[in-house]
Formats: sequence, C-alpha cells, structure tokens
Amino acid sequence: MLHEFADLMELQGDVFKQNAYRRAARGVEALEEDIRQVIEEGRLEQIPGVGKGIALRIREMVETGGSKELEKLRLSFPPGLSEVMMVPEVGPRTAARLYRELGVTNLEQLKRAAMEHRIRELPGFGERSEENILKGIDLVERHGRRMLLSDALAKGEALAEHVRSSGFPLVSVAGSMRRMRETVGDVDILVGTDRPDEAMKVFVSYPHVESTIVRGGRKTSVRLADGTQADMRVVPEASYGAALQYFTGSKEHNIKLRRLAIRKGLRLNEYGLFDASGNNLVAGKPEEEIYRLLGLQPMPPELREDRGEIEAAAEGRLPVLVEQGDIRGDLHIHTVMSDGHGTMREMVMAAMKRGYEYVGLTDHSASLHVAHGLDDDELLASIEQAHRLGDELGFPILRGAEVDILEDGTLDYPKEVLDQLDYVIGSVHTRFKMGVDEMTERVVRAIRSGRMNILGHPTGRLLGRREAYSIDLDTVMDEARENRVALEVNGFPDRLDLNDVNCRKAKEKGVMVVLNTDAHREANLSNMRLAVGTARRGWLEPENVLNCLPYSQLKAVLSRKTDESI
Repeated sequence: MLHEFADLMELQGDVFKQNAYRRAARGVEALEEDIRQVIEEGRLEQIPGVGKGIALRIREMVETGGSKELEKLRLSFPPGLSEVMMVPEVGPRTAARLYRELGVTNLEQLKRAAMEHRIRELPGFGERSEENILKGIDLVERHGRRMLLSDALAKGEALAEHVRSSGFPLVSVAGSMRRMRETVGDVDILVGTDRPDEAMKVFVSYPHVESTIVRGGRKTSVRLADGTQADMRVVPEASYGAALQYFTGSKEHNIKLRRLAIRKGLRLNEYGLFDASGNNLVAGKPEEEIYRLLGLQPMPPELREDRGEIEAAAEGRLPVLVEQGDIRGDLHIHTVMSDGHGTMREMVMAAMKRGYEYVGLTDHSASLHVAHGLDDDELLASIEQAHRLGDELGFPILRGAEVDILEDGTLDYPKEVLDQLDYVIGSVHTRFKMGVDEMTERVVRAIRSGRMNILGHPTGRLLGRREAYSIDLDTVMDEARENRVALEVNGFPDRLDLNDVNCRKAKEKGVMVVLNTDAHREANLSNMRLAVGTARRGWLEPENVLNCLPYSQLKAVLSRKTDESI
C-alpha cells in the first residue's frame, strides 16, 4: 500500500511525497519483525523514512486493512491505470502522460494505442519504445494474473496450518504450488477427513478470508483480503493419498498415469486406485503406494511435469534429488557495505543458525552505483574484515564479490583485486537489450577471463517484470564447462534463474550449478527453499551442486587448485 501511495503521488506529479512514501515502504520491507509488534512498542517512527504522517497511515492500514486517503487517491484516477503501471517501460510518470495525451486508462487501451502506432508520435517516444511497451503488455498478460511461488507458499501454508491446527491432520497444499512451479494461479488446499462440514467451517473462518465465492460439500472457494482465490477440497481419509496425487498434477502427468493404470487392468481417479470393476479399492491413503502398485518408483511432486519422469520411474532410474539438508553453505549474500540490510556479522550469524558449514559474502562491484558498489580499496579492506570475523567465530567465511560483467565482457575490478578474493560471481546488470550474439560474446569473454567462478542469475529475467535477455545458453554452458565456471540458480523470488528447464540442460552438459539466495537481509536466507525447489524440478542431484561440497573441497575448486573438473 505504501508503494501504491508512491505510484499515485507520482501520477499526481508530487515528487516530494512520492519519495517519502517510497522511502517508508523500503523501511518497512527491511523489517525482520511483524509490523504489529513495532506499533505496539511505539517504534513506528524509528523505521527509516517513517514520520508522523506516514506512521498514522500505517496504523490505519494495519488496524483496518485499508486507508481512506489511499481510496481517495485511487478514485482520482481511472482504476485501470494501476494495470498500465505494471507494464515494463511504463512507470507512473509515463502512465500519467499516456493518460493525459492519449486518454489511455487501462491495459486494453494501451495495447490499442501501441498497435495503432499512436505512442511513437508523442515527443520522447519512438518505434522502439512502442515495441517494448507491446512486449511488456504481453508479459503482464501472461504472468500478471499469477503470483510468485514464494507468495503462494506463504498464503497456502498459512491456510493449511490454520486447518491443521483445528483438528485436521491430513492437510497439504496442492496443485502447481506443491510442484514448486515458479508462478501459481490460485491457492489449492487438500484435506483428508470424514468430517467435511466441520473442515469447511474452519476454512471459511480463516481471518484473512474476505468473502466466500462458492461453498459445497467437497469444495469451497474463498477470496482472501488481497484478492487471491483459495480453493479447498475435502476427500475421505481413505482417499487422501490418491487425491493428493491427483490434485498435485500436472494434468499431462496424470493423463499418462491413468493410461498406465488402464493397461494394467486398473482404474485411477482422485478417490483411489481401483480394480477393473471400479468397486474395490486397491490403494488410496498413502500417495507413494499409488505409484508402487503401478510398477513405478514413487516420485517427488517437483518432477511431475511429463518430462520423462514416468518412463524413468518405470525403469528405476529416477534421480536422487538434492534436498535442502544437502546444502552446506550460501554463496551469494549482500551486506550493508553495498545494498544489503545486515552487517557482515549479522548475516554470518544468521547463516550459522541455519546450520551451514560455511558462508560466502558477495557485495556489489563499483559500477553498480544504484547498489552502492564497493571501490577497490573498500573491497580489499573488507576481505581482511571477513577473514578476521571468521577467525573470531571459528566459522569459514569466504569473501567474494558480485562483479558486474561490463558491456565489453570485462569484469568490473582489475585482475590484482580479483585475485585477492576467495571467489567471483560475475553478473550482467546493465544493457539487457543487446542482440543474442553480442550478449553471448559478452558473457563468454567474462567466463574465459579465468577469474570468474560463478555466473550469477544467467538470463537476467525478473518474473512478470522483465523477460530474459537474448543469450545462447548452449554456448554459455559449453564455455562454463570448459572453464570450470558454475551457473547459479538464484533463489530470489522473482528470479529463480536458472529456471528448471535450464537446470536440467546444465546437468546434461556436465556443468556444475550453485544454489544461492541473493540475500539482502537475514530473512532472505529462506530463499534457499525456492532455489532447491527449482533445482529439483530440473532433476539436479547433490553431485551436480557446487555448494553441496564440504568446505575443503569447495575451497579447492574455487581456488582452481584441483584438476578435477566442476
């Protein structure tokens, strides 16, 4: 809501208030504790950017779930403008211009204006701007109605826990959320119980339910306060495993499974695995038993996408997928030295609490001014600081850096500085619109430098906001294998980059992958769950993952003091 205040202030042209609300929003985002606790303890105005006026707004939002002033602001503009502002290349200022000069009030009108080439006629716009706006509209249309996996999990698991704690132990999230897909449509919950009416009452009593869309004996749909639709299905306890398999999907996976059941003289549906007559239940409660009785290895939900998993399971060759417990350390963490919100000590202590064996700190390099990147001297001084802290805590701290891959493919620090680091993550942060050959050559040159260990977020995408830049990943992966450079699965919720498909491609090409969080505050360390989920969807095993190595082996690989290829 604070960000929406800022957007609407920008539409009004009130730069001062816009900046104030944006600062306050960033301050609230950086909190590690519940905002309610801050209010109760009278500490709202201690949050950076929060003054008396904004503190009053925050109290109102928390107490009522809304803001009268925000509603008034919304009414001063056509409601469709918020959709327009979601389009990459169209911020609030551009949306205001398009509204004033072309009468654009919603996404459909923006699309029509671009298709009719009316936008390029405005001063400051051109053919390329118009093309980029059309691409951005396509991005919003394809992803705008889906939520990030991290958001879906937070809502779905909170709902499931609400039902579970009310006396219904057989509860799980289902659908694409359980398969750890990067974006999710609706929140799906499955309950196994012989008391369906009671379960439905508990579901609709969830505090964040705003309205009931439909209520039935086996399925109820509600609308949460933030507009998300949540569906809960209830099946008998004896059918819980079969229903969990069915409602986890995917559709293509389930179709193949049902065909396999028919070939074996069985029938499979959401209530169980039955004999040919359809009357006698063969399996229903344990999900794994469904697969076993069909002659298959039980398979993790993340693999159920009809990408060869059923054939592999029939031959007993499913991979032993990487698990969160296999991860020995996080190698992409920012601190207050650049754009992070925790000190070295705070971030390291948080990593230690998670049971890691080592940690890597990687602040930004100097050319990324927006992230307050470190200059040569600052970085060199921080190396000593990190190693002293490691000695003090008796915990291995690797001092790396997230170094910009510049436009010409060189790295953003001189060789003599890079050589002092324990490792280097090379990342593209600028000039995303290069052609495929130019971008590929840029990244390949950095890989060939001999001073890069990890390629960070290799395609540069931001889910729902920015498409991947044009790059030949096959060539990049071939070079990475030859030069012993690992490719990152960046677990930040709107990145998940590499994606699952490219994780599998890296595995097939023999390229090592590293699972990182890109943490900017302590809470972000939980992003490892998303990175692991993506890796599992990509069929990765511990042997494919760099930070599953024990510290001594990792250190040898990063220092290139081993002939063993990664």
